[in-house]
Amino acid sequence: MKVTILGNNSALPAYGRHPTCQIVWINDEPVMLDCGEAAQIQMQRYGVRWRNLNHICISHMHGDHYFGLPGFINSMSLLGRTNPLYLYAPASLEGILQQIMQVADTELSYPLHFHALQEGSELLLDNDVMSIQSFPVEHRIQTHGFVLTKKSSGRKLLPDKCIEFGIPSSYYRQLRKGADYVTKEGVIVGNEQVTEEGRPIKKYAYCADTLYTESILPYVQGVDTLYHESTYLDNDREKAMSRYHSTTAQAADIANKAGVKQLLLGHFSSKYKDLAAFKEEAVKTFFNVHVTEEGKTYEI
Repeated sequence: MKVTILGNNSALPAYGRHPTCQIVWINDEPVMLDCGEAAQIQMQRYGVRWRNLNHICISHMHGDHYFGLPGFINSMSLLGRTNPLYLYAPASLEGILQQIMQVADTELSYPLHFHALQEGSELLLDNDVMSIQSFPVEHRIQTHGFVLTKKSSGRKLLPDKCIEFGIPSSYYRQLRKGADYVTKEGVIVGNEQVTEEGRPIKKYAYCADTLYTESILPYVQGVDTLYHESTYLDNDREKAMSRYHSTTAQAADIANKAGVKQLLLGHFSSKYKDLAAFKEEAVKTFFNVHVTEEGKTYEI
């Protein structure tokens, strides 16, 4: 599980930084979180393919988080996409997209399934590989964060041991789930004899534009990696509060209180050219901090 940052700036592009967009990879399957202006250009620049992209989550209706979406969904149609696309976003976005396509007399080449986000927390996707949950944050308008979970594939098989005990491949699925095996002679082969611990569950939490609020702690508690907006340095804390944003020190405080393993900082104000001070402030509270860089991929 990993995340590629395509845009890490706030509303105005500046110093080579672009509005918010990132791709979370779960077993090589991409999920897009927000789609700011130039998202598809950034995908081309950094070699991110859309062929397997089936899920897009939009946190809220400020333009720097969705202005790239109309062009992107249209480009996929022009390039012949046929697989369905699932879009999870505030309800008002559906009408905007429909109007854009209507005035352009555009008909997409693929099914677009729109899911309107509810005000509270909601399970958006749940399958054998992953789950996506939304949760509320505090911003000027209704805004959501997201927790993406990479599920465990079960216990790891030891092929040589399975062959040694004569276990048929048709039973391997049960072994991965932790079941023992009983031979024709009635001998019980314990699961631990033919398997070992598999890859653990991984969790990534994405906190879009938000005031400092401890209300998000139950949702992000103990995640492997937390991406938290840090629009301002702490000497601009009053400005951050008035604009419903957070400072880097506040993001680090949330990471510390949530007991996360890694903190990624982003959504930087365009007033800052040099971002070194963001890490300097954050590490005073939380040790494992990365000031995100566009085009860089971070392991979760």
